[in-house]
Amino acid sequence: MKKLLNTLYVTTPKGYLSLDGETVVLLQEQHELGRVPLHNLEGIVCFGYKGVSPALMGACAERGVGLCFLTQHGRFLARINGPVRGNVLLRETQYCRAMDERQSLDIAKSFLLGKIYNGRWCLERVKRDHAMRVDQAALGEAIEQMLQSLASLEGAETRSELMGIEGIAAKAYFGAFPQMILRNEDVFTFDGRNRRPPLDPVNAMLSLAYTLLGNEITGALEAVGLDPAVGFLHTVRPGRDSLALDLLEELRAPLADRFVITQINLGVFTEKDFAKKENGAVFLTDEARKRFLAAWQKRKQETLMHPYLKEKIQWGMVAYAQAMLLARYLRGDLDAYPPFLWK
Repeated sequence: MKKLLNTLYVTTPKGYLSLDGETVVLLQEQHELGRVPLHNLEGIVCFGYKGVSPALMGACAERGVGLCFLTQHGRFLARINGPVRGNVLLRETQYCRAMDERQSLDIAKSFLLGKIYNGRWCLERVKRDHAMRVDQAALGEAIEQMLQSLASLEGAETRSELMGIEGIAAKAYFGAFPQMILRNEDVFTFDGRNRRPPLDPVNAMLSLAYTLLGNEITGALEAVGLDPAVGFLHTVRPGRDSLALDLLEELRAPLADRFVITQINLGVFTEKDFAKKENGAVFLTDEARKRFLAAWQKRKQETLMHPYLKEKIQWGMVAYAQAMLLARYLRGDLDAYPPFLWK
């Protein structure tokens, strides 16, 4: 297992990043705002950046430090990668499995098993822990539908059938999603998932969390030598990290959704933390986004017992652990890919 290091989030709109020896320097109009040793970082995420020096880009690529660029409101723009890492035979196996319909379907089932299982347990926890504050019938109906979807996965024979099962489970989960919001319900209303752009505060927070998690998953896949672009559930498409999206499916509920729900229910964010554009897009204000990123980083440092490895790891290591397990399966060290089943 690799050591969980830190991610540097640059939210200064006019900030420019440069390299001074082994130190990352943040400048704004020639004034130095801060310094961070490069060896302390596993990734740099820039929101609305002004620029990054070629020397820093090269150093990040050489040392395997992820360098990701987002718009000021958190939409993914680009990611800089260094030389391809990992055994070429591993990627060759990945490509062969992805092109084999039967083998690809089996791996895709594992990703969806994790997704539906984890989403169901998010609902189970709120049903158990807040029995007097939620609609027990609505939650029970959604949970039952997701259990039926889990039972149907094994019998799916085609990708189309698999996606149909996933769609039914996702509809049940997001239909019950408002039950998990226990504070400021008048502000944090949720009528379904929307994006590009997000149209309400809940979707704005979910979109940002998914972007951050997706970036970390991509880095984890690259770290173990897998190609993030070639997936098993999501089809290959130019410019899309399909395998990263596959892994995001099983991790979004316990890592991203639970994080957003917790921040809302703790009262960390209120109506004043959001702004709305003329086209209806809702996004976090600059100050609120900084708090969101700080909380995200803190959450990554918390620990849990990994359900398969039976080791205590940090939440920020979960994506790497799953990428490692997927690589071990493709190498033939495991009989099947074990999805992350959180409870």
